Amino acid sequence: MLAVTAGSEQITRAMKALEAAFLIGIEGVTETWLVRHADCYQDITDTADPPLSALGRGQAARLAERVSRARPVAIYSSPYRRAIETARAISDDVRVDDRLVEMDLVVNEDGSLDLREPPTDVVDRMRAAIDEIGERHPGGRVVVVSHGAAIIAYLTDVLQLEPGRLRMLPYYTSISVVRALGDRRMVGALGDVAHLE
Repeated sequence: MLAVTAGSEQITRAMKALEAAFLIGIEGVTETWLVRHADCYQDITDTADPPLSALGRGQAARLAERVSRARPVAIYSSPYRRAIETARAISDDVRVDDRLVEMDLVVNEDGSLDLREPPTDVVDRMRAAIDEIGERHPGGRVVVVSHGAAIIAYLTDVLQLEPGRLRMLPYYTSISVVRALGDRRMVGALGDVAHLE
């Protein structure tokens, strides 16, 4: 156990300062919920722009129930069908932003992936989109429905890691939270899927 020699007032002040450093409980902070779209791959037939699968529609419904309690001020989505259908499970008022698309990649016959878009380009477009969304809704909570690799690229940047260093794959409808105030960005959650449990 950590030995604490300070009094309760000092501990309280220290904890409040620590929370403030991570943009928790600070006036004017914009909170962005980055959501990976729901499943569209189970029983996939349309590979160009697939709709949600039956499994995905159930995931999106559970996500919508959770998000409704958080009362976001706006919902944004990638233009891909799987993202729009996920976002529309939350609200009919969905704003589409073309920069929220998945990283440009090719699926090879053996199932491996080849990147056709440099990760730095993905970070640049995702950062620009999310920064602009935050500027439109200062101090609010927004939901951004996007795609796994694009979300990972953005989170890697916020965490100040080298591309490819964040070893996670956000599951379908997972929520990763980024808090922003001015030029400061802090990650509040990674890949949360409590609504699916």
